[in-house]
Amino acid sequence: MSEENGRAALSAELMKRAAPGRTDFEDLVIVPVLAVITAIVLGGLVMLATGVSVGAIGTAFVALFTGSVGSISAISETLTAAAPLTLAGLGIALGFRAGLFNIGAEGQVLIGGMAAVIVGFSFESLPIYIHLPMALLAGAAAGAFWASIAGWLRAATGAHEVITTIMLNLISFRLVDYLLRSPFVQKPGRADPISKNVTESAQLPQLLSWLDPNMRVHAGIVIVVLAVILVYWLLFRTTIGFEFRASGLNPDAARFAGMKSGVIIVVVMGVAGALAGLAGANQVLGVLGRASPGFSGGLGFDAIAVALLGRSHPFGVLLAGLLFGALQAGGRQMQVSAGVSLDLIAIIQALIIIFIAAPILMRAVFSFAFQKQARR
Repeated sequence: MSEENGRAALSAELMKRAAPGRTDFEDLVIVPVLAVITAIVLGGLVMLATGVSVGAIGTAFVALFTGSVGSISAISETLTAAAPLTLAGLGIALGFRAGLFNIGAEGQVLIGGMAAVIVGFSFESLPIYIHLPMALLAGAAAGAFWASIAGWLRAATGAHEVITTIMLNLISFRLVDYLLRSPFVQKPGRADPISKNVTESAQLPQLLSWLDPNMRVHAGIVIVVLAVILVYWLLFRTTIGFEFRASGLNPDAARFAGMKSGVIIVVVMGVAGALAGLAGANQVLGVLGRASPGFSGGLGFDAIAVALLGRSHPFGVLLAGLLFGALQAGGRQMQVSAGVSLDLIAIIQALIIIFIAAPILMRAVFSFAFQKQARR
């Protein structure tokens, strides 16, 4: 009887801690906002310290704004950059919620993108309503398989997912290079490692081509919105989502309450990998049209920052993905208009993560914004 009471008490405590309504508003909203503002201000100080004039700094930040949201074309570029970041960030955030640190999103993006490309050029006679879903599903399935390897190793042997996913990243880099030089994948007549082009029936349709053919935003943004809603529903409206969060909060208590931790680990990593693989498919089917070495462009690593800034909440990840997409799109305009290096954007992103990782510092520096905590 006492054991049953113990299980009931543990379940009640896990439910209380894992409930989405308990998330501290200040940690979820105020800390990220202040982190972004502080990082931008410090970015300006970095420019000032390196000899950039005050006028040029003003011009740079105006260009950053106009290049990200100042026109329809700018918004198109922001959404194009944000789509794969958000998808991969959702996968990493899901792992965080379950207590898993998935460093392998970059490799999962590469493997998923390669699978999507191969399916994308292998079936030339299929209609788009069959071929495109096949290519997207291939990317998601390949990413899920790749991530599940690390999940299985963690569940079966205790090997830490940080180590195994880093190693899988290295394997994926070389595997992609190898595949791109194989006759089946390499574009005929090319000596460099470039894949065949994805057929039109497997490409994500551009949404604003009727307005301007150069606007690159594509139907992948619809997939992003659906993925955000699906992950939110999975985490906060389903039993398995509760088990994910409960396992992340207290694995021992979750195991004592009857949850199968090994299965949870493999499933979480599989779903996270599917989202990252979908991000890779998004890139090759919506933007690039083919694969080349390093076609992911490091977005799997940037997605870690997106998940951290979004506080591992699906809608937070969406907003963080849009912010990072805006920084990337606006950074290009900033470089052209003000002659400021794109490296500044990387500095700002790094500063954001530093401040996000140190909420106590933010509370100490901006105590006026945390009056509720100050009175406790």
